[in-house]
Amino acid sequence: MKSPLARRRLGKTALNAAGVLVFLVAVFPVYWMVSTGFKANDQIFTTDFIPFPTHFTFEHVTRVLTDGVAGHSIWLYMRNSAIVALGTVLIGAVFALLSATAVARFRFKGRTPFLALLLVAQMIPAEALLIPLFLGVKRLGLYDQLLGLIVTQVALTLPFGIWMLRTFVAAVPKSLEEAAWIDGASRFTTFWKVLFPLVAPGLVATSIFSFITAWNELIMALYLINDPTKYTMPVALQYFFGQKGTDWGAIMASSTMMTIPVVIFFLLVQRRMVSGLVAGAVKG
Repeated sequence: MKSPLARRRLGKTALNAAGVLVFLVAVFPVYWMVSTGFKANDQIFTTDFIPFPTHFTFEHVTRVLTDGVAGHSIWLYMRNSAIVALGTVLIGAVFALLSATAVARFRFKGRTPFLALLLVAQMIPAEALLIPLFLGVKRLGLYDQLLGLIVTQVALTLPFGIWMLRTFVAAVPKSLEEAAWIDGASRFTTFWKVLFPLVAPGLVATSIFSFITAWNELIMALYLINDPTKYTMPVALQYFFGQKGTDWGAIMASSTMMTIPVVIFFLLVQRRMVSGLVAGAVKG
């Protein structure tokens, strides 16, 4: 019979092994994407399993950067994606923070149904909202404009942002705001100098979610944008899928370049994101 110490060690070893397995499963698709982008065509179109590119080449990366996609530079599509993603983050963060503060700090009629609607909104797939959003964008005169795509992304990510930030705002003691009021601070000053710094980690966490969602959006961009010069990266990548075959080397090279801004954005805010997730779990 094994001792309690041996059982704990065995359990810890099994847990670590499971963690390593989950890590490998999560990282392998990213590794395969990057490695395929630097493989020669004869290594890509083969039935043999080649985990490492034996003939390292920049052919696909150079071709994408030189020839572009659909007659336009890939940097044009990267710029469009950046405009949509950053616009979604900035606009969504403002509305989410103000709405979360109202829901967490004030008691008003319809508050509970509003919170329930936020949960219901997150359960509805984006594809089911495609036609209503399309009609709404067209009536606003924003069809075939990046601003129209930003508005739809804000609408899709806002429920999650409000629900998550509500937890952060509720975790801030109201006595801090009351103390600022006693010292003569206005409501705006209290919000900006007391509440905002404390919920900033949560704002970063929701911003990462909004950024990744908007950066990778395909369906809405495909239906709301008709001008090729306004395409985002996910839409531009569709041009590599042709009737005569699929250019996997160019797809993987472009996807690798498309991933770099997301990784940079995450590395810049990862510390605040981790602290924000932990802080948001303290009180709900």
